[in-house]
Amino acid sequence: MSNQSRVTEFLLHGFADIQELQIYHSIVFIIIYLVAFMENLLIITVIIYSHHLHIPMYIFLENLSFQDFGSISVTVPKSMVNSLMNTQAISYSGCVSQVFFLVFFMISHFLLLGVMAYDRYVAICNPLNYETVMNKKVCIQMAMGAWLGGLFYSILYTGNAFTVEFCSNVIYQFFCEIPQLLKIACSGSYDTEIWIITFGVGLGFIYFTLVIFSYVQIIRAVLKIPSTKGKQKAFSTCMPHLIVISLCVVSGTFAYLKPTASSPSALDLLVSILYCIVPPVMNPLIYTMRNTEFKKAFWKLILRMSPQFFIKKKSPVYVL
Repeated sequence: MSNQSRVTEFLLHGFADIQELQIYHSIVFIIIYLVAFMENLLIITVIIYSHHLHIPMYIFLENLSFQDFGSISVTVPKSMVNSLMNTQAISYSGCVSQVFFLVFFMISHFLLLGVMAYDRYVAICNPLNYETVMNKKVCIQMAMGAWLGGLFYSILYTGNAFTVEFCSNVIYQFFCEIPQLLKIACSGSYDTEIWIITFGVGLGFIYFTLVIFSYVQIIRAVLKIPSTKGKQKAFSTCMPHLIVISLCVVSGTFAYLKPTASSPSALDLLVSILYCIVPPVMNPLIYTMRNTEFKKAFWKLILRMSPQFFIKKKSPVYVL
């Protein structure tokens, strides 16, 4: 294929072409997708219907669940369908859509994690002014800023990535990933790659540095807490958050900074799964499911809905 205009579809060669392995892959992906769907839907539902959870931390967690569900829905369903239908094709427009929405959800996700780090910083380092600094209006504005930042970067990223011409339509990945697309680009790929990666890495480094600075201040404040129980509670809240951010940064940086000339390998698939599929499944468990306040809200919602269910089942009609 000599240029981009002749590319009407791409072929995703992410997993083995053996039919038995494709079925196994589709089953695993279906299970992962259903688990992520149920976890994030549960979080969104409980927070929406529990008015006492309409506070900054849970508003951020609700937005995080929307982003997690969105990011996994961009890649996994198409991969499952391809495996079940024994095909590898994805249309050109479908590939563009995958890149756009995946970058949108993942960048907004990364930005929101930074906002959550700032929220924890204010809560631990400046607790007396927390309600003033992190009021509901500011909270909503910060969450919207994360979404808009992801949208802006996604437009720039996707627009520049698809200005190149493609010499092949075979992508060695289970979804349309920018590094893999640049491997099959036949002209202009180097300049585009340098511009995209330099801008993204520069922005990410500055942002990650600010997050690390926030956590350094948090750790210093936590170490000053006199009670051991208070320290453990603070660390159990903050350390998983820092681990998730670090995992996203390390795996994403490796995937996008790895030389595009290298041959496809199982490591590429593993890294893509780490930053694309694992977070939507693990984030609900790390951030919310272990939270005592969320558990109480969940059981209250169940008990509140249960009487309504049983009332509908009662009151049989007797015909005389």
